[in-house]
Amino acid sequence: MAGTRITNLQNAVKHVQLGQPPQSGAAEQGPVHMRIKPSQSSGDRLSQSKSMVLQDSDLPQKPLSRHRRNQSQHGAVVTGAAALQPAVDLKSEHLNVAKISENGKKQRKTWASMWTVPTSDELLLYKDKQETNVKAGGKTDVVQLCGAVIEWTTEKSSKKNVFQITTSTGSEYLIQSDSYSTASKWYDAIRKNVDSSTKEDRSFALRRSNSTEYLPRHSSLPGYGSASPNTKQRNPVHRRSINMFSSSKLKYSASDSADKNGVKNRLKKFITRRPSMKTLQEKGLIKDRVFGCHLLTLCEREGTSVPKFVKICLDAVEKRGLEADGIYRVSGNLATIQKLRFIVDQEEDLDLDSSQWEDIHVITGALKLFFRELPEPLFPFRFFQQFVDVIKIKESKQKIQALKKLIQQLPKPNHDTMKLLFSHLQRVLACSQKNLMSSQGISIVFGPTLMWPEQDAGNMAVNMAYQNQIMEFILIESRELFNLDRK
Repeated sequence: MAGTRITNLQNAVKHVQLGQPPQSGAAEQGPVHMRIKPSQSSGDRLSQSKSMVLQDSDLPQKPLSRHRRNQSQHGAVVTGAAALQPAVDLKSEHLNVAKISENGKKQRKTWASMWTVPTSDELLLYKDKQETNVKAGGKTDVVQLCGAVIEWTTEKSSKKNVFQITTSTGSEYLIQSDSYSTASKWYDAIRKNVDSSTKEDRSFALRRSNSTEYLPRHSSLPGYGSASPNTKQRNPVHRRSINMFSSSKLKYSASDSADKNGVKNRLKKFITRRPSMKTLQEKGLIKDRVFGCHLLTLCEREGTSVPKFVKICLDAVEKRGLEADGIYRVSGNLATIQKLRFIVDQEEDLDLDSSQWEDIHVITGALKLFFRELPEPLFPFRFFQQFVDVIKIKESKQKIQALKKLIQQLPKPNHDTMKLLFSHLQRVLACSQKNLMSSQGISIVFGPTLMWPEQDAGNMAVNMAYQNQIMEFILIESRELFNLDRK
């Protein structure tokens, strides 16, 4: 009896060592027997215990880590559905989105509430939540995150909590949420997706198991053979870089340089062959201006000591404007004044009695504009301080004698024009009861128009006060200063 037990025990030990299960009947035996060799490595056991063709149920539910050696030895397989899983835990929701540029071309900024769906390398934008159940062609817009740039911005919109996404093709999107926590959450999540997708696109390629042949990304993966037309294969060679919008250094080809040299040569020839100013004036292409011309030059050209334009303006005002309310103080229509100026500069025949110059304030406005546009005022620069010093004299007779002596020292065009103008203003002042223009009002109008310092280094308000005082005193004493009573 004891011998029989020892024999059975030895048989059991032999079965265990041979890897054979105890035979309890034919019905319990399976169609495949597994053999285990203890001396083999774990990698060999795994390769012998699994089939070389994986079924759908055997595929991993999450992307495999590329850093684990035992997984890379058997090939990396990623399903199409897994590629669309977000890199972080972020739920879809409504965000305010504005597309301001497409492929580098600016677009009108229009905000819209979009149902935003995040994926690992894209943002899917829908007009409403129901569109997510439609096929891929129903997407309103797709924001590619690979190679994109994301940053907060306060300059592109007056809204708060706004950040901008600039894709690798130059398209720009503004994304906003009234809640700062929501905007910050999406910003952080999209930034992580951008970093991860860009890193994978630049450095990761799939390799067949037990082979040195590298495959293009997505080309042989399940689910990518029937990808939608909107999904383009990323090719670093053909992809436009965002640096083209931010780089300040532009590269030119040889043909560009040749074109630039050709343009330079043509410009040099044009400049050397251009006609002189005298030739253009002789042909009538360029005419001497009246407005903005130096007073001495204008009088020499016209052969007079008083510009003709000043004479005809003063004659027109004395004919029909001495009693006009606010004469010289009221501004005329600026467009009509500029039209009058253009006609005078073109040396065309000017008839101020025409109906288009019916408004007398247009003529007075043009006259004041003529004096303001002189390169050197009617009171020359070198006499400005002398007039200021004279007006400070307290004794009236002494002041008149000093002013009279100073006015006689002026160049003849300045002296004669000043004499004609102040004699005219005397007649305007004589009608003050009807035109409501006092000596003080006239001096305020003509003070800064007829004299100003060459370099206004002092106090502008003080200079203006002296200008008004000089104008008023000369206006009141003009008969004595210019000998107007003498024939």
